[in-house]
Amino acid sequence: MASPAFEEIAETFDFLDDWEDRYRHVIELGKAMPALDEALRVPATKVEGCASQVWLVPRLTGEGPAARFDFEGESDAMIVRGLIAVLHALYAGLSAQDVLKVDATAELSRLGLDRHLSAQRSNGVRAMVERIRLLAANA
Repeated sequence: MASPAFEEIAETFDFLDDWEDRYRHVIELGKAMPALDEALRVPATKVEGCASQVWLVPRLTGEGPAARFDFEGESDAMIVRGLIAVLHALYAGLSAQDVLKVDATAELSRLGLDRHLSAQRSNGVRAMVERIRLLAANA
């Protein structure tokens, strides 16, 4: 159920043999994201459970079942900003209902992130996924 943007990331990861290259790619994805407006970096948008500071702001376009979920995100750590970009590729443009159907653990394991992130970073990714699911459930 992965989006074309996420599939592109997965294909790039398959092409890159070295994990340092993959980390660099994740960081580049984060650098390409637009910055989150400073006014949106508030306690209500902050994700708890991350070692780095992370903010996620939901966006819903349309109404009812046809409404599309999106979010903006920011982190003070470049690798985490890249992980936000990966999650954005995974979820953006889905309906709020479909966001809840995504098996993020399985999709992210296709990239090998489950085996190559530190325990703290893995916990942070889980916290971001939980926040995204909560935002979608409340949309």
